[in-house]
Amino acid sequence: MNQPEHTAAHPATAGTTTITDAAAAKVAAGAARTVAGVHSLGVGSNRALGALRGAVGAGDVAQGVTAEVGQAEVAVDITLTAEHGRPLQRIAEDVRAAVYAAVDELTGLHVIEVNIEIADVCAPEVPEQAVPGPVVPEMPSRAPTTGSASIVDPDTPGRMEQP
Repeated sequence: MNQPEHTAAHPATAGTTTITDAAAAKVAAGAARTVAGVHSLGVGSNRALGALRGAVGAGDVAQGVTAEVGQAEVAVDITLTAEHGRPLQRIAEDVRAAVYAAVDELTGLHVIEVNIEIADVCAPEVPEQAVPGPVVPEMPSRAPTTGSASIVDPDTPGRMEQP
């Protein structure tokens, strides 16, 4: 006997998925950090505050990145500090390409724009040069240079011990 096949809906296909602005921003931030020439995300005091939060384990992974998620699309804004000596337009192009690819692949959202603000350039560290300071004369030693040394016994005033 032939019985008709019954197909049941897979529970994994039912329901909705919502990707928040914060989640999309973190994906974009991760992609931006991988690009050569990106020193850090964010700028100035935000970076310093982020480093402090990171030191206590409460760092903001998406610092310097915001995302606005719509129904099926996302727009991303990134503020970054570039490394000195690298072409800024090239860094921006590379960041934009990395963010488009990562956000599309990892979230499934259509990226409509990636706006990049290069707010600072991290200058290379200049080695400190020795700056001559005031010359402090050495104090003469009070220890005897010849003969036997004497040690003052602090418990007996005026009494000296021989070592």
